[in-house]
Amino acid sequence: MNGRFPIEMHIMTLLCTADDYLSSDYMAGSINVNPVLVRKELSNLIKHQLITSREGKNGGYTLSKPATSISLASIYQSIKQGNVLGQAKNQPNPACPIGKQINNHLKDLDNEIEQAMLNKLGTTNLAEFCNKFD
Repeated sequence: MNGRFPIEMHIMTLLCTADDYLSSDYMAGSINVNPVLVRKELSNLIKHQLITSREGKNGGYTLSKPATSISLASIYQSIKQGNVLGQAKNQPNPACPIGKQINNHLKDLDNEIEQAMLNKLGTTNLAEFCNKFD
């Protein structure tokens, strides 16, 4: 699993609790990462219609819809890249009784785990998550 989900959750939580548009520099300072990385994630969130941006002196970023309408699953799905459990870089021996079946069984397991995770993330919206912060 890569580190994009925690960064996007941090961005979305900042936007959820903000009274106005936030700059990428402000968010980068909160996350303590390079603003270029934040802007990359902001671009991805815009592409998935989770946030919007406004240019100009009072510009920045804000949620594109109410936080109650954004599930944590939708944030996860915006960055999903590959299998939850990872993927072997080698091809097992097809003559081996385990090797010829292992990838199919691991793929099934990966699908089950991802579905369970999406079910859990789908039961919580961004507003509920934001309510955990004082």
